[in-house]
Amino acid sequence: MSDAMLGKALLIRAVECDQSGRILEAQTLYQDGIAQLMSFVHSEPDEVKKKGFLTRIKEYIDRADAIKARVNGKMMLGEVVTHLSIEENDTGNDYDQIFGQYMTDKTIEIMLEEPYLAQNYQFQNLIRFLELAVTNCKHLKYIRLITKKDTNNLDQQKTNLGQIKADLERRQIAFYIKYEDTLHDRKIFLSNGYIIKIGRGLHFYKASNPLYSIGLTNYKYRKCLQTDVDIWRTTK
Repeated sequence: MSDAMLGKALLIRAVECDQSGRILEAQTLYQDGIAQLMSFVHSEPDEVKKKGFLTRIKEYIDRADAIKARVNGKMMLGEVVTHLSIEENDTGNDYDQIFGQYMTDKTIEIMLEEPYLAQNYQFQNLIRFLELAVTNCKHLKYIRLITKKDTNNLDQQKTNLGQIKADLERRQIAFYIKYEDTLHDRKIFLSNGYIIKIGRGLHFYKASNPLYSIGLTNYKYRKCLQTDVDIWRTTK
């Protein structure tokens, strides 16, 4: 498929997602579609056609920027509905118990900012979170993961995330991965209006000790590191 055809197909999907309220997925599709069209336009010899393409692309860029501003605005405004302080060695703090009630069938998109995905236990935590999302969010269509590159073993990181992406897409859930090497904040943005902020992100569990003991797979029995959790509800 040519750059022009691929770009057009992506932008058609972007508009469909935009109109149905799936703004995170729409933003990604707008960006990818714009990039494909720009690649095509640069090689277009006809200046009149090129100008027409650029005018149309500008409209899509403006829409993508508007969505970005809307998402950022939602994450800055709102009110705290729940605060939880988890103390060192506390138990009884599975993801489901902490924020599962906010992950409902009205959640069709999720954006997860988790800087650290390199070690096996970090990927296991990610999978545990995604299992909860798939279980609770019956109409989930799109997940955006923002993380840092593992500079020590980037190939393995990409392999692991690629396996997760393929599995989710078999379940009709799009999975988009974005790398931001300056990422520090850890938060979970749910499209039903809730934002979950955890001081340590997903990684506040201590390892099972010994390995084969209660808590290996059921996190409510795991001892925790000290952290704070705030659940925000954004303004409509």
